Amino acid sequence: MPQQEDVKLRLWKALEREVADCTRCPLHAERKQTVFGAGDLRAKLVFVGEGPGAEEDAQGIPFVGRAGKLLTDVLSAVHISRDQVYITNIVKCRPPGNRNPQTEEMLACERYLYAQLALINPRIIVTLGNVPTQWLLKTNEGITRIRGKWFEWKGIEVMPMFHPSYLLRNQSNKKGSPKYLTWQDIQEIRRKWDSLES
Repeated sequence: MPQQEDVKLRLWKALEREVADCTRCPLHAERKQTVFGAGDLRAKLVFVGEGPGAEEDAQGIPFVGRAGKLLTDVLSAVHISRDQVYITNIVKCRPPGNRNPQTEEMLACERYLYAQLALINPRIIVTLGNVPTQWLLKTNEGITRIRGKWFEWKGIEVMPMFHPSYLLRNQSNKKGSPKYLTWQDIQEIRRKWDSLES
């Protein structure tokens, strides 16, 4: 097993270097640095967002701005710490003005995300918002219709959830609000995660 871990780590480092040098799409021209991902390489639970913002581009770490702090709080509410999971994005460079990544940008980066997921081999993927949900599940359904439901991707359970930045724009905690629904979703994710341990 240790030898297998060594091989995995070498492949991971090679992938990280490849992403750092990537010029496969125009996003590389304006980045400060790539944002590969962060967390436990043996995580059973992986969160996938759409792309880095200004803070992430500056620090090289995903979800470190206001939305990232909220994601950390959502995880903490069900006693999950960021170092127990892995967090990444569909694209590894910041789209200008924090716009949604374009199809050609996601196509250029897709192989990196798939390689990350293959190496981590999680049991659960949580897609945050419309972009990663629609990309991974190959659907046109909006996040409001399919959040909180379980899907399958290459044998891995997938749960779409609202992106934390959407929750920042919708502050209400009332029953049926995005924050209320996210609380339901993260509890269900925690329940599923616990069932993997038993």
